Amino acid sequence: MPEGPSIVIAREEMTVFIGNKVVEATGNAKIDMDRIQGKMLTDVKSWGKHLLLCFDDVTVRIHFLLFGSYLINETKSATVRLGLLFRNGHINFYAASVMVLDESADALYDWSADVMSDKWNSTAALRKLADNKEELICDALLDQDIFSGVGNIIKNEVLYRVNVHPKSLVGKMPLEKLKETIKQAKIYSFDFLKWKKKNELKKHWLVHTKKECLQCGQPLIKEYTGKKKRRSFFCKTCQKLYK
Repeated sequence: MPEGPSIVIAREEMTVFIGNKVVEATGNAKIDMDRIQGKMLTDVKSWGKHLLLCFDDVTVRIHFLLFGSYLINETKSATVRLGLLFRNGHINFYAASVMVLDESADALYDWSADVMSDKWNSTAALRKLADNKEELICDALLDQDIFSGVGNIIKNEVLYRVNVHPKSLVGKMPLEKLKETIKQAKIYSFDFLKWKKKNELKKHWLVHTKKECLQCGQPLIKEYTGKKKRRSFFCKTCQKLYK
């Protein structure tokens, strides 16, 4: 599943179509194509893992789920979920969830929750964590209402950076450690973006899918943690468990 920084890259690549009308909308998405065809693309936005194509009266939300992808001015031998043809090129979406929303993106989304947004509010994130004291920090970091855009890779790398065990209870973590986690969630997301653009993201992983701890040399633990049983990679020596 693409994480927030990957959606930012998609957003940036698609801005070339802003100001152009959709000449043809095709694909097997269960939406009314007539609501898009002939309409001008006014903006492309991202909120967490959602890519938002903005038109005058509707917003098309793309969620890439586990295996979704897109191609610009290219095609592949797979079923097109949504294809948008403009006079200056085309976009094809594959294996993604496509929804047409009647309201504007600004009316639907809380930009202060998006770690990649200029409107990201770390104080609000801290308040939300205070309301979820019984949550494991591995679940809280994946909560899109708190850390929109943070996915499993970012979760693992952030917790290793701040030396916190993924099964720590939010309510047992010191305030300064919570603030450090919030800060690193944003910092690492932008590091992710930088490295992804250079096609060198995996080279910079410190813990995700790794076998040994870079700090102490001990074997890392791989465990499916939290409510969704997502993969966590961590060092039980260097990452403190708050419980």
